[in-house]
Amino acid sequence: IFKKAANRLPALADITVIRFNTRGTSSEQGTSEGTFGHGISEKEDVIAAIQYAFSDVGVTNLWVVGWSFGTDLALKYGRDLRIKGLILLSPPLRFSETEDLLFWKEDKRPIVALVPELDDYLQPDAARQRFSVMPSASVIAVEGAKHLWVGEPYVHRALTEITRVVNPSKLPLPLEY
Repeated sequence: IFKKAANRLPALADITVIRFNTRGTSSEQGTSEGTFGHGISEKEDVIAAIQYAFSDVGVTNLWVVGWSFGTDLALKYGRDLRIKGLILLSPPLRFSETEDLLFWKEDKRPIVALVPELDDYLQPDAARQRFSVMPSASVIAVEGAKHLWVGEPYVHRALTEITRVVNPSKLPLPLEY
């Protein structure tokens, strides 16, 4: 989903996308340096990416978008006050602790969670329950979608919801790219 967001959103919605893998993550380009830190050492990766967005890229309207494990990292470490809010795709809430959720209860910046109806880890009803401690969080159930956002209708829906939050003047997104 992030590769498609990075390829499409700059042209379609005038949204800058900075994507990165945390330490020890493997992708088509290889494996990141370091080892998986179970959501602890990845704090440095998140903070570095946020700093890079502001200082090197010059982003002024920064929303942290996380997918899967990245949603836990966003909730735990996306607290920089310059960040406008969080967009969470397929949040499993496996590494987020109660104190992380309670931070956002007090913070009040918007959190949008897109939760696939058929997610393997956290489905919409359970997500509504978990996020209920945060008044600024909205849970959007995505009918028919699965954790990996496979299929063009689900990709389009995710990119549309990101655009709705970050740059709504660019809606509607075209159905074909």
